[in-house]
Amino acid sequence: MAASALLRSLSRVSRRGCAPASYGRGPFSPFSSAAAAAAAGDAGDGAVLPRGLAGLGPTGKGEKARVVVLGTGWAGSRLMKDLDTSGYDVVCVSPRNHMVFTPLLASTCVGTLEFRSVAEPLARIQPAVSSSPGSYFLLARCTAVDPDAHTIDCETVTEGEKDTLKPWKFKVSYDKLVFGCGAEASTFGIRGVTEHATFLREVHHAQEIRRKLLLNLMLSDVPGISEDEKRRLLHCVVVGGGPTGVEFSGELSDFIIRDVKERYSHVKDYVHVTLIEANEILSSFDVRLRQYAINQLVKSGVRLVQGIVKDVQPDKLILDNGEEVPYGLLVWSTGVGASSFVKSLPFPKSAGGRIGVDEWLRVPSVPDVFAVGDCCGFLESTGKEVLPALAQVAERQGLYLARLLNSVMKAGGGHANSQVEVDLGPKFVYKHLGSMATVGRYKALVDLRQSKGSKGISIAGFASWFIWRSAYLTRVVSWRNRLYVAINWLTTMIFGRDISRI
Repeated sequence: MAASALLRSLSRVSRRGCAPASYGRGPFSPFSSAAAAAAAGDAGDGAVLPRGLAGLGPTGKGEKARVVVLGTGWAGSRLMKDLDTSGYDVVCVSPRNHMVFTPLLASTCVGTLEFRSVAEPLARIQPAVSSSPGSYFLLARCTAVDPDAHTIDCETVTEGEKDTLKPWKFKVSYDKLVFGCGAEASTFGIRGVTEHATFLREVHHAQEIRRKLLLNLMLSDVPGISEDEKRRLLHCVVVGGGPTGVEFSGELSDFIIRDVKERYSHVKDYVHVTLIEANEILSSFDVRLRQYAINQLVKSGVRLVQGIVKDVQPDKLILDNGEEVPYGLLVWSTGVGASSFVKSLPFPKSAGGRIGVDEWLRVPSVPDVFAVGDCCGFLESTGKEVLPALAQVAERQGLYLARLLNSVMKAGGGHANSQVEVDLGPKFVYKHLGSMATVGRYKALVDLRQSKGSKGISIAGFASWFIWRSAYLTRVVSWRNRLYVAINWLTTMIFGRDISRI
């Protein structure tokens, strides 16, 4: 009886998979083998197709319009959070199933916070992707776009996993497509950076930094290590004097002062941190705050070097003046630029190779395509400057576009090529709310000026550190992670950081 029931169930799934009207909809899952079987049937007898899914077909009459979002960064996550799922199905295509709260990522490298405290699962941000029949999260990356057919080509992401399925390709049809795929770290074409440096943009980057830092500490305590090798292993070099580089240097120096010197007393005098910047550290901050940051970092034992990196080798880097800087850990934090995928797209580009958008964040050359966050910039024809790659810019663009798409849907223009006159409302306008950065040892900077040349409030010290922590605690997406962060901060303050290498 059980076997016959199973056969009847499989038969029903197969019939649904072959029906175009239900393809990828309702109870039919895009992950079932029926999709591949349907594709093989369309290709004719004897056709050999790559293993995988055929994809998600176009939405039918009477069905919800489908919004496809590429990326789970600040912009894409905020967009999905505020999108009205009563009128839209949401399909997210991304190599990660969570959003990273990047302002607190540096704290995870040294154990001030645990990694899960800064990772917000997408299913909590937008529950529809795990509960709605027509909404999905697809662990994949977009490889190409066909604006005429309203489809994207995707490939599953399985890097670094053993004994798993090989990557395969599939297509997804869209009614509205939103690029929120972010940017990639800038290496300026310097040889050896990609191979030997660690970036600080994802949770797995922070995990790699923490493992390598603790490994070097333990190896340097082993008998037989020479003095020079100890100094190299325990020399942490940070390239880039922006907020990320300064915050990581401050966290690292605080970790060394409060935890390393107590628990690794045999090698405490060998541990050093060097911060290398080509121009000025925290160049967007007030001059007084920059000087305060320099004083605090130097007081914490951070060596500041002004120079340009010319070459990166496995155990040392070379500056433009010929100086060689040995390192055991190299963290690269010199800003971001357009990714190779974004540069390859057949759309007009703004300065820096980003996707060009108009004042409503539309890609003007193609219908039903939008872009938000670090991957986009205003076209020169708009007369607006390209906005900086900041979390607050991306988040507000995501919120703005969600409201715009909701109004379009309510006016009847949610589906592809809908010829409906919709008032898009006011153009997107960005107002800078200010910048914050911690420099370790309960000290931080708060710069509330709207621009570099304008006047405004700028404070530093313990009060700024309290504001910095309070502000970020309230900005963490869910109450679950706010509780995690608060508990992590409390336990670190009482017991110190966890230095287990797991």
